[in-house]
Formats: sequence, structure tokens, C-alpha cells
Amino acid sequence: MPEQSSPLDLAEGDPFGPHNLPYGVFSTTGHPGERRVGVRIGSHVLDAGAAAHALGSPYAQLLAQPDLTALLAAGRTAWRDVRRALTAWVTVPAHRADIEPLLHPVDAVTLHLPYAVADYVDFYASENHATNVGKIFRPDGVALTPNWKHLPIGYHGRSGTVVVSGTDVVRPSGQRKAPSDAAPVFGPSVKLDIEAEVGFVVGVPSEQGRPVALGDFRDHVFGLSLLNDWSARDIQAWEYVPLGPFLGKSFATSVSAWVTPLEALDAARIAPPARDFPLLPYLEDGGEDEPGGLDLRITVAINGQPVAEPPFATMYWTAAQMLAHMTVNGASLRTGDLYGSGTVSGTEPGQRGSLLELTWNGRDPLDLPNGKRTFLEDGDEVTLTAWAPGPHGTRVGLGEVTGRIVPTP
Repeated sequence: MPEQSSPLDLAEGDPFGPHNLPYGVFSTTGHPGERRVGVRIGSHVLDAGAAAHALGSPYAQLLAQPDLTALLAAGRTAWRDVRRALTAWVTVPAHRADIEPLLHPVDAVTLHLPYAVADYVDFYASENHATNVGKIFRPDGVALTPNWKHLPIGYHGRSGTVVVSGTDVVRPSGQRKAPSDAAPVFGPSVKLDIEAEVGFVVGVPSEQGRPVALGDFRDHVFGLSLLNDWSARDIQAWEYVPLGPFLGKSFATSVSAWVTPLEALDAARIAPPARDFPLLPYLEDGGEDEPGGLDLRITVAINGQPVAEPPFATMYWTAAQMLAHMTVNGASLRTGDLYGSGTVSGTEPGQRGSLLELTWNGRDPLDLPNGKRTFLEDGDEVTLTAWAPGPHGTRVGLGEVTGRIVPTP
């Protein structure tokens, strides 16, 4: 009888190999109320707390938690040491007898929001996206506002409506008013949109009154996830003057169930796009040894049909610059803070990360197998996937984020 292969014997090039090891939180059918920290390896998830206990790790208590909060707060030295231990546990043959019984197929477990979201901030860091939006809404004016290239623009969102991938999104209702309407009306959004983004997860907090410098980014940020900031464009357009996004954004933000540690993305680090002029010193990212950009390749699919491939490498503002600006006034960080990059869009039409841009505000509908789309219809399912270059020619897979639109109650 042939020997059964191990779940640790991965196919060559598996994007969730030992070079990746993203973190999540899962529960099993047998113990649905017991949430555990897990690490993805191939098509399985390793019960990290049980593995640490079985192998006598000093980090057993840190990993035997119902979510990632304790690990996030533990700091960069612990992040590095835990990652090294996990890599050994899934690669050293002597550990297999202990590790294999603690592996669960990913499709047989329930994945949960992996940490308690403390605060949520969303940025507007893609020059291509901001330019497209400016052309759509200010066709006779200057596309970018005067401040855009001087500071990372952002707004504070609603942390309580950040949901894990796979959660249905209820079509929001609110006020809307088209330019030709005499008065606003109330009802379900008719311009429900997506925003393909990357979210950064804060681990170590900071003291109020003390800004976080660019060079301290990796001491505070644990990792990243794909993020879809659902947007009701008609509600947003009527409400956002003069204070910015509110109900058009706050009804739901979907994040991946997996958080990829920054250390797994070292091979994907690149220089950001060239600047037109020097930035103010607190934002000046000139370190060639520590480039702040990331080469992440995102795919947006609607009902299984790819519609765009936004490249994160084109983002004008880096994650470190966003963090520095977010705290430069003395605002503090908390463990579990999440901040989004804003919509990722490239220079080509097929690289736009929102339907607002892809259809040019409904002017140019998309042709999908189940019909044309300007904005999302009830029943539509949106999936974001991505990968990044890894060490030695590998790919680092980012956990997908999926959401399905359900009708307004």
C-alpha cells in the first residue's frame, strides 16, 4: 500500500508555503465556540497554540489565545522569534509526528475576524485613483486637489463594521440626490461599489503626543491583509461636502481572514514612484536600504469573472508615510488599529480598483457573463485575491477577501 503523503508535502510553488505563514483565527465543527490562533500552510491551517504546547515553546501562552491581539502587542522581537519557530515546526522532519495531527483542512474550518479592530482609518494613496475620481467629478477642473501630493489624505472610518471575508454585505440605505433632482430622496443605494485596497494591522501601540517616525514603521505594524472598502457612491456624493465620507462608507468594510506578516514580504519591497518635489521632512522616504513600496499584484473578480488587476507598486504614498502622517499630530496607536491604503489603481483601464473608475461612473458598463454592470446588483459576489514576489522566485499568496451583496431588508 503506497505511503500517504503529508499535508506538509506541498506542491512546488505553493503560495502558502513555509516562506509565507500568514496568521488567522479559526474554529472547528467539533468545537464551534472555541476560537484558536492558526497559521496557514498550503491548504491546511495549523493550530499554533496546540503546536507550541506540544513542542514546549516559550510562546505557547502567547499563541494559545482566541485571537491575535496578544501576539500583535508582543512586539517585533516576538514576531520574529515566533515566525522562526513556526517555520521550523512545519519544515523539520523530526517535528512531523507532533505537527501533523494539529493540521486542519482550510475548507473544513470556520475562519473569524482575526483581531479586535481598535480604530479604522482609510487613506486615498493612489495617484491614479485620485486622478480618475477628480476627472469624473471635476471634468472641467484640476484632477488632484492642491494638498494631495503634500500629505496622505485619509478619513476615520467605523471599526465596528469591519467584517471578515465571507460575510454578506447588506445593501445600505440613505439619502441621495442626483444633480438634476429637486430634492433628496431616501432608499437603497443604486450605486454600490467596491474599493480594492490593502489594510495594515498595527501591533505595538504608541504614546499619545509622540508621533511615529517613518523609520519606526516596522516596530509598530505587524502585517497586512487585503481589504474591500464597500462604498455607496450616491449616498457619498450627497453627504461628503464639507466633512467627507460618512454613511456612504461606514456600513461595511471586508478584510481577509489572514494577516500576512511584513517579514514574509521582504522580497516584495520596492521604491515608491518618483516624487515631483521634496516632501516635508517627516514624510521624506529616501531610504534605499529600506524601500517603502510593495509589489503586490491584486485581482478583482465579480461573480468569478476577473475585471481588473490593480498593481499596488504604483501607490504614491507608502504604508510608512501613511502611519507617520496619521500620528504626526500626536494621535496614538492602539493594538488592533487598521488602516487602509485607499483604492489601488494603475495607469491602464484594466488596472482600476473600483467600478466608479472601471465604468467611468456608469458611462461604460462592464460586460459580465451574467449581464452588464455599472454598479453592484443584489446577489453579486466580489472577490479580491493577490500575490507578491517571495524569496528565491516564490510567490507569497495573500488571503482572499470575498463578500456577497444581499438586498436591503
